Amino acid sequence: MKVQIGRREFEAGSGDLAELRSSNDVMDNTEALRARLEQDGYLLLRGFHNRDQVLEARMEFVRKLQSMGRLDPGAPLEEGRIAPDNKGGIWGAGAEQLKEDFPTFVDLVSGPPVISFFDRLLGGTSMTYDYKWPRAVGRGGNTGAHYDIVYMGRGTPHVYTMWTPLGDTPIEMGTLTLLLGSQHFDKIKQTYGQLDVDRDNVAKGWFSEDPVEIVQQYGGQWATTSFEAGDVIIFGMFMMHASTNNMTDRYRLSADTRYQLASEPVDERWIGSKPKGHYAWQKTPTKSMEDARKEWGV
Repeated sequence: MKVQIGRREFEAGSGDLAELRSSNDVMDNTEALRARLEQDGYLLLRGFHNRDQVLEARMEFVRKLQSMGRLDPGAPLEEGRIAPDNKGGIWGAGAEQLKEDFPTFVDLVSGPPVISFFDRLLGGTSMTYDYKWPRAVGRGGNTGAHYDIVYMGRGTPHVYTMWTPLGDTPIEMGTLTLLLGSQHFDKIKQTYGQLDVDRDNVAKGWFSEDPVEIVQQYGGQWATTSFEAGDVIIFGMFMMHASTNNMTDRYRLSADTRYQLASEPVDERWIGSKPKGHYAWQKTPTKSMEDARKEWGV
């Protein structure tokens, strides 16, 4: 099956776009989980969330899209089919604000099962950023290659992203795609990886919108998989990632949430009853990533 990342075409399951491996085989072995996370740079966990709770959370966003006039009125509501104007949606906000419209979602990603898992994985009392990043990606939409550290690097670097697809999500709908080995790209980590988008005001913050260019220059291998409701991927701040393009007529619904040890420094932009988020980025003319990369020599 051919899919796209940006303007590049890949054959899913080939040497250019490999299949991510599940870590369910070590799910109950904490030391093995940590070793797998260190070795692979990610954990793909099938059935991590309760499927019914995920589907209930999904419908909260589908109903919101309907109220915004963004669904095809001729299709069944539960399908989440995209209206002709093809507008996406992002509801980034603090948990207190999100609870009003999306209570099941907030409980899904912040409830005891998730927190107890991160307590175990991180070896201490964990916390989640109050700010959450749920979104609906329309037809043709995708995300360029980036490290998360450039958006949330003011606390500990030991922060973990959990990507939760809200519903069954085949590759052609736009799945999270990891550049395996990118956590070891030292030159990129020491330059681009030190970027702070609020301080430095660099365009989108994406390192590249060309996934092939990165592999040709630095190595690594892109990998993804199809997901079912309940599956998640967990990865660190220096895992380069992007997404395949949504090539369907249905919204890809997903959420990014972050976790760390409560005892370590926290990026103040993402916590509190009303997190301030990005307060300076893109408020004034930005520097292009192309210019920034020339300055960094990457």
